[in-house]
Amino acid sequence: MRLEADWIRAAGLQRLLGLIGAAGHRAYLVGGCVRNALLGLPVADIDIATDARPETVAAIAAAAGLRVVPTGIDHGTVTVIVDGVAHEVTTFRRDVATDGRRATIAYAATIEEDAARRDFTMNALYADAEGRILDPLGGLGDLMARRVRFVGDPEARIREDYLRILRFFRFHAWYGDPAAAPDPQGLAACARNRAGIETLSRERIGHEMRRLLAAPDPVRAVLAMAGAGILALVLPGADADLLARAVPLEAGRAPDWLGRLAALGGEDPASALRLSRREARRLAAIREAACGVAGAAEIAYREGAETARAAMILRAARHGAPLPDDLEQTIAKGAGAVFPVRAADLKGRFAGPDLGARLSELEARWIASGFELSREQLLA
Repeated sequence: MRLEADWIRAAGLQRLLGLIGAAGHRAYLVGGCVRNALLGLPVADIDIATDARPETVAAIAAAAGLRVVPTGIDHGTVTVIVDGVAHEVTTFRRDVATDGRRATIAYAATIEEDAARRDFTMNALYADAEGRILDPLGGLGDLMARRVRFVGDPEARIREDYLRILRFFRFHAWYGDPAAAPDPQGLAACARNRAGIETLSRERIGHEMRRLLAAPDPVRAVLAMAGAGILALVLPGADADLLARAVPLEAGRAPDWLGRLAALGGEDPASALRLSRREARRLAAIREAACGVAGAAEIAYREGAETARAAMILRAARHGAPLPDDLEQTIAKGAGAVFPVRAADLKGRFAGPDLGARLSELEARWIASGFELSREQLLA
């Protein structure tokens, strides 16, 4: 099999691969760029694996006038900028020791050793400069079957880094067969080792959960997490069934991971996932609006279109009701509405707390009118 994509034929990438090859070293595209290209998905990052040491790669690139950034040189990685595009170049590696969170690595000599330390077989696919696929672990069959399978012994891979438990579900949501359950051996290994999640930082957990919930349809993966006892460790009190009712209501709308998190709920998701202040505020706004009585237009006016949409989806999921046919028009009307009265319009008549109260009263009347009352009507 051969990759056929414009990005692999890019002059900058071909130049870099050619420079490394001309110096007597092997260099292959690896990981996500190969996986996504084979699936016909967008390629965001270009990773290269090579038998050249990082200092050698840096010297080769610098001699050709290319910019080199030592992004992870202690782990064998340098980033080479060619024609404005970043290419992450990493020396073949093997794990020497792991503690469930990080690994001590040593350089390896072969592509087979490098592949053996990767997490999933679909991420252990390589391609040469001409796009020819190298598949040392049989990952191509798994990829074509949309099967997320750990490299080698699932338990050993998980114990090297417990974050791989969450990655297993995230990858199933993005790349697995949407009609199939996760790989049973991998799922069982995740369940048996779920206590290791407690050793991970909330920032790392939050990063994975963001990406999982941003998948086109994360429901099957999240339900599997719940069944394996993992969701309760990540988000105590979360309700996967409510998420399963909410996602179908999105009906082709762009995924909103915070809206989905609001549907999952939990005791304190903002803290559990280390959300930013902005994210935590919007999450709270979605949940509060979904539990309230304000209509979609008012929520959109006060909190924005995205929050209104997420709140209405969550409200409908809780009540087992469909969304209104005119939801998007209603949201657009509220999001575009501008309250026509300003504090200056009431000066001389109201001051201090009375001014704020009067503005709130007029705003409530204006919203109740469907945003139709004019400034003159409100002030009359």
